[in-house]
Amino acid sequence: MLTIGEEFIYGSAGVCKVAGIKDMTVGAETNSYYILKPVYEAASTIYVRVDSSELAGKVRRILSQEEILELIRQMPDENTIWETDDNKRREQYKGILSGSDRSALIRMIKTLFLRGEELKNVGKGKKLHASDERFLKDAEKILYEEFAYVLNITREEVLPFIRKQLDEACASKERA
Repeated sequence: MLTIGEEFIYGSAGVCKVAGIKDMTVGAETNSYYILKPVYEAASTIYVRVDSSELAGKVRRILSQEEILELIRQMPDENTIWETDDNKRREQYKGILSGSDRSALIRMIKTLFLRGEELKNVGKGKKLHASDERFLKDAEKILYEEFAYVLNITREEVLPFIRKQLDEACASKERA
């Protein structure tokens, strides 16, 4: 059971807060619904039945600052996860987006980013398939919103923050 004021990651909607609980009638049925407000989309409201079986699968706790910094430190060591079969890749990426494994989300972003760079350089200006581009944007939205929220920075500051952390880690390894 969620409580009013509780904050968490809700599916691809990102960081949400429980704004209230309201009885609503849909069709002939009256049920209790959570009123969720996405933190980064003030005009949006999401209504989810309190007894929804899908709710538990879409709610993820927000990482701590320490957990985020550890994820960033591990980024260079993450392997890519390119699947050549378009259908298998779509299913794999859908699973990652709906899951709670931030490392898998990072691997997906890294894979798609590097694939896009490869296509630009080797493929003479080619781009990612539209579906891969969408997966990349969705993954970045989920990850960047959580990082921004926890680190108390804007979403636009997340990538420069990550780069700075990686540069500092690299510099300290070189000094050691």
